[in-house]
Amino acid sequence: MKIDILNCNNIDQGTFEIRENCLNIKYAINGTGKSSLGKAVFYSVSDRLEKKSQLLELTPFKHAGDPSNAPQVKGTEEISKVRIFDEAYVSDFIFQADELIKGSFDIFIRNENYEKGFQEIESQVEAIRNLLAEDKDIEGLIKDLAELSGGFGRPTKNGIHASSALSKALKDGNKVANIPPELENYAEYIQRPDNFKWIKWQQDGSPFIDVSENCPYCVGNIKEKKNTIKKITEVYDSKSVQNLNKMVSVFERLNKYFSNDTIIIIKGFIGNADGYTDDQVSFLREVRNQIDRLYKKFVQAQSIGFHSLKDVDKVVEELKTYTIDLKLFSHLQSESTDSKAKVVNDSIKVVLRKAGELQGSINTQKRLIENLVEENRKEINGFLRNAGYSYSVSIKANESGEYRLKLIHNDIDEEISNVRSHLSFGERNAFALVLFMYDVLKSSPDLVVLDDPISSFDKNKKYAIVEMLFRKNRSLRGKTVLLLTHDFEPIVDMVLHHSDRFEKPFASFLDNAHGTLAETEIEKADIRSFIEINYENIQVATHLLSKLVYLRRLFEVTNEKGLGYHLISNLFHKRHNPQIPEDSDMRDMTPEEIAKGNAEVLKEIDGFDYMAALEVVRDDDQLINFYKAATSNYEKLHIYRIFQDDKLRVIESDVIRKFINEAFHVENDYIYQVSSRKYQLVPQYVIDECDKIIEEYRKD
Repeated sequence: MKIDILNCNNIDQGTFEIRENCLNIKYAINGTGKSSLGKAVFYSVSDRLEKKSQLLELTPFKHAGDPSNAPQVKGTEEISKVRIFDEAYVSDFIFQADELIKGSFDIFIRNENYEKGFQEIESQVEAIRNLLAEDKDIEGLIKDLAELSGGFGRPTKNGIHASSALSKALKDGNKVANIPPELENYAEYIQRPDNFKWIKWQQDGSPFIDVSENCPYCVGNIKEKKNTIKKITEVYDSKSVQNLNKMVSVFERLNKYFSNDTIIIIKGFIGNADGYTDDQVSFLREVRNQIDRLYKKFVQAQSIGFHSLKDVDKVVEELKTYTIDLKLFSHLQSESTDSKAKVVNDSIKVVLRKAGELQGSINTQKRLIENLVEENRKEINGFLRNAGYSYSVSIKANESGEYRLKLIHNDIDEEISNVRSHLSFGERNAFALVLFMYDVLKSSPDLVVLDDPISSFDKNKKYAIVEMLFRKNRSLRGKTVLLLTHDFEPIVDMVLHHSDRFEKPFASFLDNAHGTLAETEIEKADIRSFIEINYENIQVATHLLSKLVYLRRLFEVTNEKGLGYHLISNLFHKRHNPQIPEDSDMRDMTPEEIAKGNAEVLKEIDGFDYMAALEVVRDDDQLINFYKAATSNYEKLHIYRIFQDDKLRVIESDVIRKFINEAFHVENDYIYQVSSRKYQLVPQYVIDECDKIIEEYRKD
């Protein structure tokens, strides 16, 4: 895809290409605008999808407040998701308090196969639950058992809590079944199903009994009956009667689940006129205990489920504990209880037959997780070992069964807390970059942006990171990646030396000349040794001085600093007595030595003549014209250096002067490089400073 970028920081305009499903390496010197380019692509996509205006952050200062020159990016319309590795990512996601990267469980474990495995387990468990949920009588029994147990109130040593519904209903005896003789005339009211309402009516009217000798309802004379009427509210309380009705009803509903002997004792208990005895309480405590245990059995059976792999290590043994053995429930041995227990037990038998399948699914899931843990651990630790780091990682489950990526130092066998304080800056960057890769593999964005991520590392670590990111089976290989770098070494590794190990990247050089960004592709043939490039440049350079520059550098790198080398040096440095060149010992060269040196140069540069070349270097107008005509910044830089060698007026900046002077020294270049004639390796701002001096001389 072709992307146009306008008005983004120091980039006024430019076009560059991103090829899909491959690594796109944009090689550029510092100051070109690499970071601005990466942010511009990222912001253009996020602004479109999230209705933001982040791209405006890249507005050049010269266009501040001018909406007509706002930043623009065209060509990213097909990109719907971008991930960028930058400081914000490291700050927000890496080196968390309890794991190396936020969401490590989702990144390293929760993949498609993991989800599929748990769905299969849940499907099998759901089938088990359905078998036990189809019997509506079991559901009703569970509710009744819960209600009866709840009637006892909170558990106490006595078995019946004083504030419980059962205590309030029966502690003073069952006055509904045992009506006092003086109140027998009210039996049809007292023993009605809604008796508590009548008693409540009596309680509400009792304050009016003493208003007169007449009934407050019929106005009949009740002088002789007034004490009897008052006796009703003295003996009966509406709330207690309501509780009594409720508990009696529950006992009657559950009679079919009690053994015959237990039914008889319970009937005596709820029918006792004087309240329950200590022996009856002890008996009821036994009944309640069995009710609670049976209730738990039924509830366990209905709610069977496995919420984490720790819960299912012994599936068959767990299921067997749900079987109901009625011999252990002496008070609940009846045909009805047996029939309900049989439903559960028969279902458990069916489930146990299925348990083999469930156990198999669980073991498969555990093996999957173990393999994922080992695979990820092995990959990351292999990288750490290859890069020379004294650390390793482990992936461990926490109490909830979720896995976390932890850091361990090789000298100790325990997790490192507060990772940020233990790792060096370089170690943090290396870890962060590799962890970012795993995060990207999980989220599968359309484009991954890496802004100069490896330039700060030494050679072995650099290659270890490149291999981890772009060579492994589980890597960014085959993904659309934009790698912005001022480091040429990854291009040498992937395009030249190890093209058999890496998928071919799309490598290019970015040049920014006065705000205009240009891109030039770098092919394998463009990456050559320093010697090869200089031989070629000697042949293709258009001006004699450029040819001499490349030849002098060739003599330097091959350590052939003979007479030809000294002859060229005399030309470039314009000796005080230029007619007679000097050797390295500042001794005048003899005519024979000059002739031999001239012959050495002639082997590589046809038509060379020292005296003719001397006329050129001493002619400022010729040098200035050549400087202006040169299209390579590298050649401009060398012509400028020759020009200003005997001048008093020089560039003021020590930094720029150092850059210019050291451009001659081969030790500052890579063994492998691209041609300085084809690629603008010298920053434009350096040439701009040279331009200023040249223009000043032209004005003089």
